Amino acid sequence: MNTGAFRAVQIACALGLVHAAFSLYWALGGRWLLDTVGQGAVDLARQQPQTAFWLLLAVALFKGAAAIIPLLNAQGRMPWPGLWRGMSWVGSVFLILYGGVFAITAGLVLTGVVHPAGDIDRMGMVGHALLWDPLFLLWGVFLLAHLWLTRRHA
Repeated sequence: MNTGAFRAVQIACALGLVHAAFSLYWALGGRWLLDTVGQGAVDLARQQPQTAFWLLLAVALFKGAAAIIPLLNAQGRMPWPGLWRGMSWVGSVFLILYGGVFAITAGLVLTGVVHPAGDIDRMGMVGHALLWDPLFLLWGVFLLAHLWLTRRHA
């Protein structure tokens, strides 16, 4: 594997682990930046801490696995490499679309281009426009770059 492809999967893994680490931090009771996810997350953590714990723990574990498995697969350390590679293609496209669409949408709302009915959660919008969704987007871009650079040529 070329150096650029391996570096791309390492960066993708790091970006995914940042997401996973924050989910785990919030699951364990941390509150820093939770309001940038949305007021609903803050309310859930305050009103139903047990539910928030289990939900965020599951999210953290899923994100962590989604971040680490492509790196391990690139190193030849996963069984069924074709399965994981196929899932990584799907995951990278999902991350790019999800992160891109929601970052752009939040940005359009914050800049006043889009006017949703009712009140907006400004901190949540800022978090999605400038932090969480761009992070998803970049995670997907670096994962896709790795997959593209390591594809088999017919």
